[in-house]
Amino acid sequence: MTAAEQEREKLIGVGFGLATFLFWGLAPIYFHIVSFVGPVELLAHRVVWSMVFLSPLVFLSRGGSSISAALADRRTLLALGGSTLLISLNWLIFIIAIFSGRLLEVSLGYYLNPLVNVLIALVFLREKLGRLQWVGLLLAVIGVANLTLRYEGFPWISLGLALCFGFYGLIRKQTRLGPRDGLFLETLLLLPPALVFLLWLHLEGSGVFLAQGSLDRDLLLIASGVITATPLVWFAAAARRLAYATIGVMQYIAPTLQFVLAVLVFGEAFTAVHAVTFGFIWLGVGCFTVGSLRQRRLAPA
Repeated sequence: MTAAEQEREKLIGVGFGLATFLFWGLAPIYFHIVSFVGPVELLAHRVVWSMVFLSPLVFLSRGGSSISAALADRRTLLALGGSTLLISLNWLIFIIAIFSGRLLEVSLGYYLNPLVNVLIALVFLREKLGRLQWVGLLLAVIGVANLTLRYEGFPWISLGLALCFGFYGLIRKQTRLGPRDGLFLETLLLLPPALVFLLWLHLEGSGVFLAQGSLDRDLLLIASGVITATPLVWFAAAARRLAYATIGVMQYIAPTLQFVLAVLVFGEAFTAVHAVTFGFIWLGVGCFTVGSLRQRRLAPA
């Protein structure tokens, strides 16, 4: 590949990366709109319509061989069972948080996520941290402790999102499946209970989907598959073309947009306690990012 081609691939990667994190940052607007449906019902629709959206993509890309190999391997299936449980719990916590007007806690959770990832790597993968990375983790702990002791108690939404996604990433790291194929198998495992639950709601007459005069709502629920799967496909395209460090810096776009939406659009209260907590988290993220970039620069080629 020529230098010009490499530069073009990087630019394409930046485009996909920006699209991914802008999409995730603005996604709460969609979930705010569909708050007419219950959280578990919406989760079931995300599963069903993600499968509908992903199936032709997997078929057209001939991803069947890797999926068949994963289904035939008991260890991989067990790992996918764990990742499926974690990603569905992550989705459910996110939905509940949006529906209950707690987007600030979602933003905090996704600021914490990279720090939680490195803590998981430290404990489970025996990776080593530099001094600035340790400082970043300590500042994050102080920020969370401040929110816990001085506000409404334990920030279970923030830490729940960060821990679920952190351990999800740890498990998926071991399965060697791409984002699209992995998500396809996870939604496949969730599909039977999701369909049973939606059928039960329909027979009970309490389901929103296909209710009389609800075409606009039906279309919004169908769109949940696109909302769920599209940014993951874009993320895979960006990850193939960009350095991990670049992706790491870009990922803070999403929680920043969520923070702005929470305060300026949805009118959530931003108190002095929030200001102190986010201040510590932002300082921690800055120290961690600088430390990671420095460590990567000093690493042997």
